[in-house]
Amino acid sequence: MIGRLRGTLAVKGAEGLLVEAGGVGFEVLASPRALAEFPAVGESVVVHTHLHLREDGVALYGFPAAEERDLFRVLLGASGVGPRLALAVLGHLRPADLRRAIVTADADALTVVPGVGKRTAQRLILDLRARFEMPDLPELPGAGSLAEVRGALEGLGYQPAEIRGALEGLPADGQVEALLRAALQRLGKR
Repeated sequence: MIGRLRGTLAVKGAEGLLVEAGGVGFEVLASPRALAEFPAVGESVVVHTHLHLREDGVALYGFPAAEERDLFRVLLGASGVGPRLALAVLGHLRPADLRRAIVTADADALTVVPGVGKRTAQRLILDLRARFEMPDLPELPGAGSLAEVRGALEGLGYQPAEIRGALEGLPADGQVEALLRAALQRLGKR
């Protein structure tokens, strides 16, 4: 696999760049946000890459930092996410914002990405939540047990107003199972 390229930036286009390394020109696809972070044409560049093999071809995706490449690979592991959608997500959300949106079950933050609707956002949250670790999680607003219950209720199709009403007054530090049971009982009475 090609994990990193170090060479000269030969071309910077709308969808990617061309890096000359060792006498070979590598075409690398990248998001517009990532392209803006690379140096000017003619300068030395390091591109962290992911080689994606498909039946119809091979594509090389590039990122200015290894962390973004690793997040790209994590996104590819989610159900229904291909390289184009994963690149779009990283093109619109910085790594910290993506992690925060997943951990706090903030589907609205994910829907700013073209091609990500409410259902896709919820699927991303369900598929990826366990893979993201945030040591500062308790300081994040809404990142406790109630956020997990909120995410579960959204996944079941409840509307935000219904969820707010069901969670109102429940202890933020309770066990997820007990909170979910209590919220479902409240929703069942309506």
